Amino acid sequence: MKNTAEKNAGSFGSRIGFVLAAAGSAVGLGNIWRFPYLAAKYGGGIFLLVYLVFTVTFGFALMLTEIAIGRRTGKSVIEAYSTVHHKFRPLGWLAAAIPVIILPYYCVIGGWVLKYLTDFCIGAGEAAADNGTYFSNFIGHAGIPTLFFVIYVLATAAIVILGVQKGIEKMSKIMMPILLVLIVGIAIYTLTLPGAMEGLLYYVKPDFSAFSMKTVVAAVGQLFYSMSLAMGIMITYGSYMRKEDSIESSVRQIEVFDTVVAFLAGLIIVPAVFVFSGGDESALNSGPSLMFVTLPNVFASMAGGQIIGIIFFLLVALAALTSSISLMETVVSIIQEKFHWGRVPSCLLVTGFSLLIGMLSIFGYSIWSDFTIFGKQLLDFFDYISNSIMMPIVALFTCILIGFVAKTTYIESEIERNEKFRAKGLYRIMIKYICPICMLLILFSALFMDL
Repeated sequence: MKNTAEKNAGSFGSRIGFVLAAAGSAVGLGNIWRFPYLAAKYGGGIFLLVYLVFTVTFGFALMLTEIAIGRRTGKSVIEAYSTVHHKFRPLGWLAAAIPVIILPYYCVIGGWVLKYLTDFCIGAGEAAADNGTYFSNFIGHAGIPTLFFVIYVLATAAIVILGVQKGIEKMSKIMMPILLVLIVGIAIYTLTLPGAMEGLLYYVKPDFSAFSMKTVVAAVGQLFYSMSLAMGIMITYGSYMRKEDSIESSVRQIEVFDTVVAFLAGLIIVPAVFVFSGGDESALNSGPSLMFVTLPNVFASMAGGQIIGIIFFLLVALAALTSSISLMETVVSIIQEKFHWGRVPSCLLVTGFSLLIGMLSIFGYSIWSDFTIFGKQLLDFFDYISNSIMMPIVALFTCILIGFVAKTTYIESEIERNEKFRAKGLYRIMIKYICPICMLLILFSALFMDL
């Protein structure tokens, strides 16, 4: 049994601290570049509508489940699943493996963001606006990417090593309001650009002719990707949540924060790229090319583009950092619980591991660029196997565990410790029937559909 001092060191000191930390985990690179691309590709407003419906149903049910498991068990992800039911211990190991895989390559991308932020700060942003040569040359040589990767990992570790209240909670209370102010400010500025209203209409006006099963699968996949589900993070953060705080209300607030940031990212990117490209939809491409090729060109074409570039990449750096912190904290909590180590040695071990494994992703674009797995570069393979395969499997079996083995009352009783569970009926339907179907759709799309 932990003593009071240890509990305080390993728990959030306030409800707002928990909400901002969990929202910070959810708000990441997926919100900034993947959401706008998918919204533009799958019918603008109709995609937004489908995404919103799944946020308040599918996303709500899964996040509620994970946070409640964490708070009820008070354990990190492996022991949490084992506590719910001993036969599901392997599911805990699978969930624990996901942040172990994601953290190193996520920090590599975070290093890319720091590099571009530095470029715009020193006035070298226009050099990046060269239709891709600058970016390909940058990642094609391991030296500079390694430097910024190391800086990014150390920045993440410095916050995690301070602990839950003094590190994660304190920094979330600082970074998340700054992030929100930056994204609102740059969104307003973008909408003042000549021709931006046309891009705004393209983004928010529903195109019902574009609706298809792919729209549904893409919306569910993005929601799953952006809300930090099925990777142990919400279970870990839930284990730090105070017993007197409302789980249901907290989840709603996290969802609102995450969705607002994703929507505002679209207000920045879609109209700006639309104006820059003269209405060319293909300019709204996905992944690194949008972030590190198209947008530098957009900023270079703007009046005051250097300032906008600085603000934008600072925004992205903050969003990425809040997510990498949650990934590292999840792995650190597993090490602490399994080996009974202190926070400092656990964090140092995870930092060293991340630095070592992250080099695989860096080399995958440079000296090992000819080596692929299933036709994918190493970073892309790590992303695919963790996000598209492992996470849906974990979520599917979590639904089976709670819906049919431990029963939904396991979660409901934890939520009802200090409040009435207003969405109990919806929750039962979602976790037993709708969420498993959604997970099977995600797995099917990952294996057989080209989204």
